[in-house]
Amino acid sequence: AWNTIEAAVLAGAASLILGASFAVALAVTNVRAKMPLAFLFALSLMVSPQVVALAFKSLAGPASPLLNALGLAPPPGTPNPMLGRGGVIFVMALHHAPLVAITLSAGLKCIPRSLVEAAYLDGASPWTIVRRIVLPLLRPQILGAALLVFVAGVGNFGIPALLGLPAGYITLPTLIYRQLSSSGPALIADAAALSLLVGAIAGTGVVLLATLQARRADRLDSDAALQPFWRLGGARLIGVEAALWGVIVVACGVPLLSLVASSLVPTYGVPLSFATVTLANFEEVLFRQAMTTRAFRNSLTFAATAAVILAVVAPIIAYGLERYAGRWRAPLEGIIEIPYALPGVVLGIACILLFLRPLPLVGVSLYATPVIIIFAYLARFLPLALKAPLAAMRTLSRDQEEAAAVFGASAWQRLHYVVLPHLAASTAAGALLVFLLSFNELTVSALLWAGGTETLGVVLLSLEEQGLSSAAAAIAVTATAAVAVIMLILHGLRDRLPPGVLPWTDAAE
Repeated sequence: AWNTIEAAVLAGAASLILGASFAVALAVTNVRAKMPLAFLFALSLMVSPQVVALAFKSLAGPASPLLNALGLAPPPGTPNPMLGRGGVIFVMALHHAPLVAITLSAGLKCIPRSLVEAAYLDGASPWTIVRRIVLPLLRPQILGAALLVFVAGVGNFGIPALLGLPAGYITLPTLIYRQLSSSGPALIADAAALSLLVGAIAGTGVVLLATLQARRADRLDSDAALQPFWRLGGARLIGVEAALWGVIVVACGVPLLSLVASSLVPTYGVPLSFATVTLANFEEVLFRQAMTTRAFRNSLTFAATAAVILAVVAPIIAYGLERYAGRWRAPLEGIIEIPYALPGVVLGIACILLFLRPLPLVGVSLYATPVIIIFAYLARFLPLALKAPLAAMRTLSRDQEEAAAVFGASAWQRLHYVVLPHLAASTAAGALLVFLLSFNELTVSALLWAGGTETLGVVLLSLEEQGLSSAAAAIAVTATAAVAVIMLILHGLRDRLPPGVLPWTDAAE
């Protein structure tokens, strides 16, 4: 419990500094290439935590293929600096920093431009405006971002599993995983008690965050929103841009190079060179190994099934919440948010308890079947699938529905011919986001998988535990490429989506 809180607090503090600096620099200065910067920073968040952890684990240490190729590897026998407490906190901080930037980018757009103009008339410097106007007005968002990264840190499983477990640095999610993986459902009562402890720690942050959001009022004319006012030139512009691209290189570029280098050598520890480059690891994991090919198939099937189901259900729920929920809307949205807000390990234990015994009437247990994983994905990612349709519903005037009703259209016909076409692009974007996150999901599936239902995250963790780092890197590179392709597709849809659906567009505009 102490390790869990310690990692979440220290990593959250570092994430807050890094993410806030990145967001403010994009919002108030005239740096160039803002969209690529925001896109790549968001990409580092969308890549699953276990892939990021594997990348940094493969990067450091005397056996690193990349460092050996560059002649920078430490002497043999040197401990890997990424294993243990420091590595967990460092990688978690880097991985969660985009969460802070995304949260603050929305708040930055709500700062009136007139305040900045008035400060300029009074002779204030850009730094004074940032310090005396921008940051004080961002206090609610800064506090919200701090709570958000704390909750994310408490529930993070992939990073402590790959970097903490080998060094004996145990957090509550990895403790639950270790108990269940060694004893199975026999220790479900202990795991449930531990998951309640995780839920209590994270739930404190969730409740505080919800209270803060309920008190916040960000209603502002977008025409008066903050615009870049800090005109950098010469060396200062180059210096700020170099710092921003340096963050991208550390968060995204170097880990990806490390994964590619590890995946192209015969085995971990072999230096990368023209003589050692091989595609055998990709051939092995994509076409030869039954477990890895099954994991790819399962991840595609489970993620696609969840995305399709939510694409059908989400616009109907969004329509009902917007048009008919009334005073029940806030409680209903709160209930829907619970599985996404709380750590995945809590949801995983809840699903085991729910489906371990045979279902009434049916007499069949769903435990150790694909259905329990798909159910968990549906519960966890429903709020994400709802975000875009709900935003689109706010832009749909009731006049069109009322006009259709006047001409005799039934409720179903109004939904089919008026509402759903308006929500189509937003629903597709939400479904793609669900597919993007569930395709690489590990925290829930690590507790729910059984023989034959392995997912990519589970297999990657298993290969790494067996010492097959090059094969795990090949899986990680393939999964990262899939994430990048899906994000590019979403980026292509940005002009047809409501504002705020794609986080990197808000940060760049």
